Parts: sequence; structure tokens; C-alpha cells
Amino acid sequence: MSSKDRILGRIRRALRDEAPAVEIPRDYLHAHGSRTAAERVDLLAAHLAEYRAVVHRTDEDGLPPLIARLLAERGARSVLVPPGLPAHWLPAAGPTRVPDRAGSTPAELDRVDSVVTGCALAVAETGTIVLDAGPDQGRRRITLIPDHHICVVRVPEQVVDSVPQALPLLDPTRPLTWISGPSATSDIELDRVEGVHGPRTLEVVLVGTQ
Repeated sequence: MSSKDRILGRIRRALRDEAPAVEIPRDYLHAHGSRTAAERVDLLAAHLAEYRAVVHRTDEDGLPPLIARLLAERGARSVLVPPGLPAHWLPAAGPTRVPDRAGSTPAELDRVDSVVTGCALAVAETGTIVLDAGPDQGRRRITLIPDHHICVVRVPEQVVDSVPQALPLLDPTRPLTWISGPSATSDIELDRVEGVHGPRTLEVVLVGTQ
């Protein structure tokens, strides 16, 4: 018998024991205070900025020129594009568009300058963007390997107050990615290093009525 067989056997034996169901209390706060839609968006923007994300605000008409400017300022020559991203968001004569392909290698993705996505929703109280691999977001890895991520959030409809409000709106079977600012880590001496686990630069565009 192999080690794998022994481990799986122990798991099967453990699963035969039916533990009594335990009711989990849900009487915690689902939001800390009440806010208007505008206040909720302002709180999200403030927390994103605290995490060193760069926050922009615009309306639908201003979105394409804003994205074009952000890519130009970055000097991006290529941009990763999820299959469901609205085509008009990106400049026609801008960086080379790289489609989100299953066969792309990590090295190929690392050579891409920027990625532009939408999101599933955003959490105001934690300054968190949630991706669920929807058509306008693409595979999880395209937002982890390129060094520059532009993420579009529709406000106020995609913004909720808290994590307890967000969870019922998300499908737990989908590959959820929770982003609170650019990738960063600190060692025991608290030296902050950005870009280790994902993009070094996160730009969040809040799109709504101006």
C-alpha cells in the first residue's frame, strides 16, 4: 500500500463519523453604520488610496480616453484583454491587444505591460476589489502576473458596504480573487516590497454619473 492509499484510507474512515451539525451564529453586524450610495463610494475610494492603489473617477463617456491616457502614461506597448471586456474601452490605435488564452505561459504573461479588467464587486469598508473570472475579468492569472492592472468598478451598483454583504452576492464555486491594493509584503523588519504576489501598480477606475 502506498502513502497515498494510506492517507486516502484515513480520510475515508474519518468521513464515516457523522459529527453533529453545529449552528453558526449570524448575529454579527452586517455593516458598520448606514451610508448613502455616495458615501459608500467615497469610503471605498479612501480605503483604496490608503492601500496605495491609484483611484480615478469618470463617467461612461470619459472611460475610454481615461484608460488610453493611463496606458500611455505607463508606456504600455501591450495590454491583456479578457474576452468580455467592452471593445470600446481600449484605444483602437493603442497598445497591442493580447487575448486571454488558456495556453499562455507565465513567461508570456510576464512580458505583457498592462491588463484591463472589470470586477465582480467592491467592498467599501475594507477597500477590496473582488474578481470572479467573469467575461470582463478573465482568468485569475492575468491579474496576478502583469505588473500593471487597471480595474474598472461601476459605481454605485457594484459597491457594497461590507464583506458579509458581499458574500451572498458571490458564487463560491467560482475562482474568487480578493484584492486590497497593489501586491505587497513585508519581512520581519517591516521592509515593504511591492509586486511580489501580483501587480506592483493597481489603478482603480470608478465609473458612474459625474
